[in-house]
Amino acid sequence: MTMIFPLRAATLAAALLGGASGALMAQDAASVSALTISVAPPETRDWPVEIEASGWLAAWQEAVISSEVGGQKIIAINADVGDTVAAGDLLVELSAETIETDIRQLEAALDSAKAGLEQAGSDADRARRLDGSGSISQQQATEYLVTERQAQAEVASAEAELAAAELDLARTRITAMSDGVITSREAALGDVVSAGDELFRMIRDNRIEWQAEVPVRQIFSLEAGTQVRIPGPQGDITGHVRRIAPTASDSNGRITVYVALDPVLDAPEPKVGVMVSGLFDLGVQPALTVASSAVVLSDGFSYVYVLEGESTVRRQKVETGRRRDDRIEITEGLAQDAAVVISGGAFLSD
Repeated sequence: MTMIFPLRAATLAAALLGGASGALMAQDAASVSALTISVAPPETRDWPVEIEASGWLAAWQEAVISSEVGGQKIIAINADVGDTVAAGDLLVELSAETIETDIRQLEAALDSAKAGLEQAGSDADRARRLDGSGSISQQQATEYLVTERQAQAEVASAEAELAAAELDLARTRITAMSDGVITSREAALGDVVSAGDELFRMIRDNRIEWQAEVPVRQIFSLEAGTQVRIPGPQGDITGHVRRIAPTASDSNGRITVYVALDPVLDAPEPKVGVMVSGLFDLGVQPALTVASSAVVLSDGFSYVYVLEGESTVRRQKVETGRRRDDRIEITEGLAQDAAVVISGGAFLSD
């Protein structure tokens, strides 16, 4: 409840003015010296507790798409920076003539190895049937069996070489490993690539996170799942704490908090590499508040004026906290039943 009090300063009338005119002048002087103030007790309100921080928007995970074969020329490029791709989409196609020729040679080598295995297997089977009959020597039987094993190894080696060549052929078609958005492109039509050359970078699943930098003294209030709000010109972006870094930064002593952002509907996606400020929501706590007009700043400190009696005010130093609308939280220095001057305090003294 707000109350209004008239305060009157001491009045000195004109010296010994006689008659009715002197009395009227003294009465007018007293009226001029009147000062009206409004007072009200502090109010306790439930206010949200928030931690403000700044940090960069970054990719949740950045995928690098590289060539797995070397010595082949780029003959087609099907994606560019900014394109949204799905897992399995063809991004780059490499020439395959050389590998296809190698495959035909390896297929012929495999057929030859299989023919050798058939001959060695036939000899080995005959040696096993005649073993102990005296028709062939033990040494000759052993040679047949060893030759069979060598032929089996040659077939396995030829099959492995053919499989590797067929895998290289498949790798001439470079596809997206997951859904995402292309952020950079190094591939150029006609380039002859080497194994491991970077062709694209992409934001995996198009997931962007906020890497907020939080002072150490505030980090203990945060935990995985804490809700986050990032105000923006086209509406708030929301999210939650995904992970808190185990160490502080060497450059500024702050700890990085990784915030997973919720999908943005009916608005442009946030851009990677942008510095933004946001708020960590720690719930609601009661706050002892006064009107912002009641707080007077002087010499770097905050003060309020408290009414004592009907004509005396006392300047009280206070500590302030949260601010919402036209009210300020008083964290220290003020009783809950104090009569605080909420207007006219700028003209008062202790």
